[in-house]
Amino acid sequence: MAVQSTARCVWLVDTIRRYGRITRSQLQEAWLKSPHSDGRPLSRRTFCNHRAAAEELFNITIVCDPATFEYYIEDDDTNSGSVTDWLLNSFSLNNVIVGARDVTDRIFVENVPSAREHLGTVIDAIKGHHPVRFDYHPFTRSLPTTGVVIEPYFLKLFRQRWYLVGRNTAENRFKTYALDRIRGAVMISETFEDDPSFDIEGYFRDAFGIVVTKSEPKKIVLRVNPKQAKYFRALPLHHSQSETVSDAFSLFTYRMRVTEDFLAELLSYGPAVTVLEPPELRAMVRDSLQRSLDEYEN
Repeated sequence: MAVQSTARCVWLVDTIRRYGRITRSQLQEAWLKSPHSDGRPLSRRTFCNHRAAAEELFNITIVCDPATFEYYIEDDDTNSGSVTDWLLNSFSLNNVIVGARDVTDRIFVENVPSAREHLGTVIDAIKGHHPVRFDYHPFTRSLPTTGVVIEPYFLKLFRQRWYLVGRNTAENRFKTYALDRIRGAVMISETFEDDPSFDIEGYFRDAFGIVVTKSEPKKIVLRVNPKQAKYFRALPLHHSQSETVSDAFSLFTYRMRVTEDFLAELLSYGPAVTVLEPPELRAMVRDSLQRSLDEYEN
């Protein structure tokens, strides 16, 4: 798909999202104000072409309400952290960057190195139900694990790193691998069948990031100062987040597993966040802080 056509698809979906429901006349008015119109009206044929292309590109359905003649996105999940939302944001960002080449030396972005080398291979393997073989170089070991074969199930992007989750065929269990620690990934020609008992949606449901344990989810309560609370409201730590507000602080409540990556996240906020529940997490934070103090005293 040409860059200009893709940009127009992004504009169409983004405009309908912002309005919620929009008539053709409102869409025409917005189109004439956009940089994509070149001063020309949006013909019905052009609209239908962009509508069909957008539906295919973003896996959505743009519906027209016959009672009001308003267009809307059916079952819109584009604001829920979905892949559709990520694609829209990525395309929108690309369009902005392309139009700002004269100031690229003033735009600084975060690098996602793991996406370059193996992402395409892994996505093809997931689509075709093909196993993947690779060598794995984790930070926790001096020597790599060679010849790892997994049946890939899904990918997760977390903190600018891509992670692959799949069934390790030798160990017969599901494991998570960071793409930037994989070397020499190749797709195997044979195919596999998905395990119907494996819950893809639920795998990370009770996790903070990418660490998954067999422990039971806990009720977690954090006391957060007013300044940090604003950040938590704008970007929740977990989908289970709820808040109780008082004058001096907010109480944020979650239901998730207590993991090392969540502990590290809490420690990064310093005195702005205090763990109230559960006792074991509170003890873990206190112990980590004490060990840090000991290091400085020594």
